[in-house]
Amino acid sequence: MMNSGAIFLVGPMGAGKSTIGKLLADTLRFDFRDVDREIEERSGVDIPWIFDMEGEEGFRDREEAMLSELSDAAQVVISTGGGAVLRGDSRKLMVAKGTVIYLKTSVDEQIRRTARDRKRPLLQTGDPATTLRNLMALREPLYDEVADYTVLTDNRTPKSVVQELCSQLGADDLSAQY
Repeated sequence: MMNSGAIFLVGPMGAGKSTIGKLLADTLRFDFRDVDREIEERSGVDIPWIFDMEGEEGFRDREEAMLSELSDAAQVVISTGGGAVLRGDSRKLMVAKGTVIYLKTSVDEQIRRTARDRKRPLLQTGDPATTLRNLMALREPLYDEVADYTVLTDNRTPKSVVQELCSQLGADDLSAQY
């Protein structure tokens, strides 16, 4: 059942967190915040630049601080970065402050969805498929650990995923309007 706190979307890159998050927020009449976009807007630089200049650790510091700030709002859908679950404090924060939804997708689907995306620093390798498999092996247990709900997004429209989420959250009456 949905509470009035934050709804956190976790999952790997390419799972649809931003797209589904926007639609879910519109459907529920919640605000939508994307942690990565908020970091970029406030810092004035893009995520790849932060990775280049500060390394992954520096980016994770920024991400954790942003997640903490955004989670103080009520009635907000927050799209997290794929690695937001790596830090224990971030996982505890999400579990304590809202409902966590794991948008699950296969590595093959991730490859398809991210093939042309040059703004993902962790994929700028000679073998993105192996990188994605390795990231999934590390992160999937953490996604499972924090998730109140898990929804598979492979071969589905964002609207069908949002309808399922609204049903799981007990917000069917809202999703029926869309």
